[in-house]
Amino acid sequence: MDIIIVNDSAIPLYEQIISQIKEHILKGEIQQGTLLPSIRMMAKELKVSIITVKRAYEDLEAEGFVQTTPGKGTYVSLANKERLKEMQMSQLEEKLEAIVVAAKSIDMTLEELQERVAVIYEEV
Repeated sequence: MDIIIVNDSAIPLYEQIISQIKEHILKGEIQQGTLLPSIRMMAKELKVSIITVKRAYEDLEAEGFVQTTPGKGTYVSLANKERLKEMQMSQLEEKLEAIVVAAKSIDMTLEELQERVAVIYEEV
């Protein structure tokens, strides 16, 4: 799992960790049930405080992305497959909204937009 920390970013370090782990999970790059690195190991790899990683893991657990079993570690949640799908749909809808706004700004009709989407969908 590749996580890239930007120390001079306005985004707090723990939020950078959270967003990248979520992205890996939502893209299916980290499968449900996968053991995440320990807090200490992740902190060492990223060269950040243990407290930073602990906060990230706690927030991910509160959102249902991971589950922590004392003495065993932190795993990608098995119980929340539907929640993950809802998150993916939400992200997709945000992107679609931006595309629709851009299309309307150049006076593209719905039919023209649908044609373009159909062409791209068939190519992918």
